[in-house]
Amino acid sequence: MARSTDATTMRRALRREVPSTVGLLADDEDFTAMRRRYRTFTFDDHETYLARVEELLETLATEGGHTTVTLFDPEDYADYCTRTGLDPDSPASRSRFTAEVAATGASVAYTGQPIDSLVPLLVHRAVRQATWEYATMLLTDIGECADCGQDIGRSAFDQASHTLARLLEEAGPGTHHLVCSVPADEQLLAVLHAERPPTGPAVLDPTEAAEFVTVLAAGIALESPGGLVLRTTTPAAPDRVHGWRLDRGRLTPLTEAEVFNAYCTDADTGEPLPPEPGVDYRAGFPLTPDDQWPTHH
Repeated sequence: MARSTDATTMRRALRREVPSTVGLLADDEDFTAMRRRYRTFTFDDHETYLARVEELLETLATEGGHTTVTLFDPEDYADYCTRTGLDPDSPASRSRFTAEVAATGASVAYTGQPIDSLVPLLVHRAVRQATWEYATMLLTDIGECADCGQDIGRSAFDQASHTLARLLEEAGPGTHHLVCSVPADEQLLAVLHAERPPTGPAVLDPTEAAEFVTVLAAGIALESPGGLVLRTTTPAAPDRVHGWRLDRGRLTPLTEAEVFNAYCTDADTGEPLPPEPGVDYRAGFPLTPDDQWPTHH
């Protein structure tokens, strides 16, 4: 009896050492596609499926291991099975696909979030990942400068990195929220949060920073129109909002009136919106020629 108990205890201990990965069908359309295509996918409705996934995540959490949740895309799964020769109507194939997607795609660590919070978080993470990959592809494909031979994408990325550092330096201490929007074949949008202490450099998430710089670099390299907004929050003071337009590879400050209009206009209808209380709309501060390196074409 003691030997059996020891073996059970060891198995439980080992189970806590093994990470788990759960592939999640986030919307009803994807769920319906799986239910119609594969006999071995036995759930009848999306709401029940999400409830069972939540129960599974809670159970895995009680076992003490680490669980990662990733989006399961039926079209990508079908392509994967065709490419690898796997039977798509098989739980083992779905499990293998989920593991590979979690290693390279958008995923979220499960920390007890309710399913109605986890799904939008995962979708948002996937959108960020797709934006980053698309912007990276644009930078990679643009090629070299015909005159100087420099890699235009790399030069634009270096310029964007330098520009971000200067923006955060000029913004001063506080909590900073930056949004960069660049129209391309697909709209590129990146968001960055940073904390700047009274002394020392800004503290930011390296993945968010890389995504933000890549989107800004794509706008610089393509000389695309675009915009950048910086909102700063400090204790006992109104929030400050600064804005710039991306013009031929450079950030040009918006005037105070332009910043106000941009914030107080409905982007979909063009109708005016009331000013937000406790917000000070300010012109973008100028960036000197040394702050913005020339692009190469």
